Amino acid sequence: AMGAHLKGFTSESGLAAKHRAWDVNQAWREHLGTVLCKRARSGLYSRGELVVEVEDADHKQELESVTAEGYRQQANRRLGTDRIQRVTIKLKR
Repeated sequence: AMGAHLKGFTSESGLAAKHRAWDVNQAWREHLGTVLCKRARSGLYSRGELVVEVEDADHKQELESVTAEGYRQQANRRLGTDRIQRVTIKLKR
C-alpha cells in the first residue's frame, strides 16, 4: 500500500521524470568525461531526446559527427536500456 502511494506521489509531483532525466544525464556525463563535459553540457531530457549545449560551433560539429552517437550508445549501455533515442546538439546562448 505504501509503495503505491509513493509511486503516485512521485508521478504526480514530477519527481519520477526528474529522476529519469538525472539518470540519463549522469550516464551521458560518465561517458563524456570531465574535459568534454565542461564544453558540452547535457540538460533537458524528454521523450527519448537528450539536448546537449556546447560553447562553440567546432564542438557542435565534432559532437554531431560520429562522436555523439558513440556516447549515446555507451550511455544507453550503462543505463541498461535504449532510453536515449537521439541527441540534439545546440549552441549555448
